[in-house]
Amino acid sequence: MSKLVECVPNFSEGRRPDIVKQITDAIASTDGVAMLDISSDASHNRTVVTFVATLESAVEAAFRGIGKARDLLDLTTHTGEHPRIGATDVCPFIPLGDTTMDECVALAKSLGARVGTELGIPVFLYERAAARPDRTNLADVRRGEFEKARDEIGVNPDRVPDFGPNHVHATAGATVIGARPFLVAYNVYLGPALNLAVAKEVAKKVRFSSGGLPCVKGLGLEVDGQAQVSMNLTDTDTTPIWRAFEAVKSEAAARGVEVTWSEIVGLVPERAVLETAAHGVMLRGFTKAMVLEQKVADAMSGETVTDFLAAVASSAPVPGGGSVAAHVGALAGALTQMVAGLTVGRKKYVAVDGEMRALGTSATALKATLAALVKTDADAYSVVSAAYKLPKDSPDQQATRDTAIQSALMHAAAIPLDTARAATAVAALAATCAEKGNSNAASDAGVAALLAEAACRGAAFNVRINVASMSDKTAGAPMAAEAGRLVAEAAASARRATDLVEQQIG
Repeated sequence: MSKLVECVPNFSEGRRPDIVKQITDAIASTDGVAMLDISSDASHNRTVVTFVATLESAVEAAFRGIGKARDLLDLTTHTGEHPRIGATDVCPFIPLGDTTMDECVALAKSLGARVGTELGIPVFLYERAAARPDRTNLADVRRGEFEKARDEIGVNPDRVPDFGPNHVHATAGATVIGARPFLVAYNVYLGPALNLAVAKEVAKKVRFSSGGLPCVKGLGLEVDGQAQVSMNLTDTDTTPIWRAFEAVKSEAAARGVEVTWSEIVGLVPERAVLETAAHGVMLRGFTKAMVLEQKVADAMSGETVTDFLAAVASSAPVPGGGSVAAHVGALAGALTQMVAGLTVGRKKYVAVDGEMRALGTSATALKATLAALVKTDADAYSVVSAAYKLPKDSPDQQATRDTAIQSALMHAAAIPLDTARAATAVAALAATCAEKGNSNAASDAGVAALLAEAACRGAAFNVRINVASMSDKTAGAPMAAEAGRLVAEAAASARRATDLVEQQIG
């Protein structure tokens, strides 16, 4: 398997989704690329894109995104709270797995050379790829932003770029490209904008360059009418998320200001989140092995979605429709959990905050149940198959075989019935999300409800086909009847959700 690298280009556009999509589509058009996250912020007027690529395709993918940004963005008319020096402000490569930092440095230099030569954009190398010590820190390279770079590049000998022309591109400015370890973009809010001065004081206190926490960079900004302490945590082993939060909270409290909420922009290592959660409630002896989803993942033997699709597409009888129905139900649960999460903590939805928190917890549990049923359903088939292979040469053997088949079919019908039950419950939760959840995610709630209905119907098919194969069909009749009732219930929830979504999106 090819080595992989993460790339996180930051583009100076966060208010026009159609423009952002053209840029991200350009990146995704490269073979060997998987888009992981696209986070846009209107106040910052900035979009952070995270993708993973093979070493062979990473430079091309980043180059396509930078080229599209050059063609579509104009720094002379750009405004936003976040510092920026170019249409593509910064583009770091981060090593994954066996990929080395030296390989990422080589990618940064290769990309820098292409951007400078082919796109006519001056490029500065930073972090581990920096050609000069004074360009290691991004803030130093970007100081004064586009406007100052426009005046100084070509005049100030200290601002000669590492690649490209010795002048800014008229509309795309300059670009900073480099290689660095993984960092977490973490913001803490301190209430209304009148607390901006406090946010700036707190940011200065907590950032390492001013004598604060190691591996922390910080700025005080105004975002959507609120005061924000914007931080980059460059090593969460040295300074974990919870420690950065507590430092901000303490410094703010000393100035008579309370923290209102915080957020993560882009992606974060699972370990960092678990460590923060455990610290918050003072858990003792907590490990990742105690997480339900981790147990489910272990039970699935680490199978990826691609592996699962390949297994379904193969000529083997399992995984089949029952497993696929459970998988689809789990996706519905995940979407429902997402919509609930997008509702919780929002001022507009404070009246349903408690209900959405409880709903999200229920969706999480159902998602895990359905994910586990994917494998359970496949395992049930092997029991049925083994029963049919029992010898039947004598009357005793025939009787033993018939009993084993009946028992195996009862078990095989019970598994998808569990899937239908869980999927029906998810459909009801999704309908509630469509009614009361974040209206910006109404379509997601609708998709969740439709997927849950499909999962229930598919599971019901599997219940009925197993009952139809039984020698004693009366034993399985109650299961088939319940499956029918569940389908009707899931369908009703899906119709309700669909009607609500149609009302909201017109």
